[in-house]
Amino acid sequence: MDKYGLIGYPLGHSFSITYHNQRFADEGINAKYFNYEIPSIDNLTEVLDSNPELKGLNVTIPYKQKVMEYLDYISPEARAIGAVNVIRVIHEGKNTILKGYNSDVIGFTQSIEPMLEEYHKKALILGTGGASKAINYGLKSLGLETIFVSRYRRPGTICYEDITPEVVKEYNVIVNCTPLGMYPKTEECPFLPYEAMDEKNILYDLIYNPDETLFMKKGAEHGANVKNGLEMLLLQAFASWEFWNGKEK
Repeated sequence: MDKYGLIGYPLGHSFSITYHNQRFADEGINAKYFNYEIPSIDNLTEVLDSNPELKGLNVTIPYKQKVMEYLDYISPEARAIGAVNVIRVIHEGKNTILKGYNSDVIGFTQSIEPMLEEYHKKALILGTGGASKAINYGLKSLGLETIFVSRYRRPGTICYEDITPEVVKEYNVIVNCTPLGMYPKTEECPFLPYEAMDEKNILYDLIYNPDETLFMKKGAEHGANVKNGLEMLLLQAFASWEFWNGKEK
């Protein structure tokens, strides 16, 4: 039986384990997906050595960047983003070859692209963590100009207090890459002039629990088009399977 899994720390109830095991059952695939909660990225070799049937891994926080030094190959896209969240494990004799990819950018671009109109030319990316790098890469590949928003003053970013009504009209695509509004703290949302938004704004939230975050709700009240991160999650899970089975472009 083939094995697949998720590495990260800590791992609660992950979407990946439910999705992939359900898919294996539905499609009659002789495989199982496991959570490998490892307190250090150094434990990756232990996971690989003790699971010779392992064919692929997903990578979540805090290892999307740290894992890169363990890989034999990194796709140009993942290298440009600076993060890997899918690893294909290939066994050749006694050697194990690890190939790294990024499915975040695929899931995101496929999910947001149908929402874009010709007047969507600039985007705000809320947050500067690992996911924001893939979102930035994806938006730029779709032809949008981007700027990062941070709580702190740093080069190449603006702060939330800099976002005026004029800014949200010019940068009319806004992607939330922060945990603000995630269950159980559903009463929180990024500090923005929501009252200045209209039907030309897109508010995309990487959060999918709850279904409608306060960020989305406040935008929708003023006519903005809103979407949560569930479709992106499904699309990137599907992309993982393609990478694991060597169907990458």
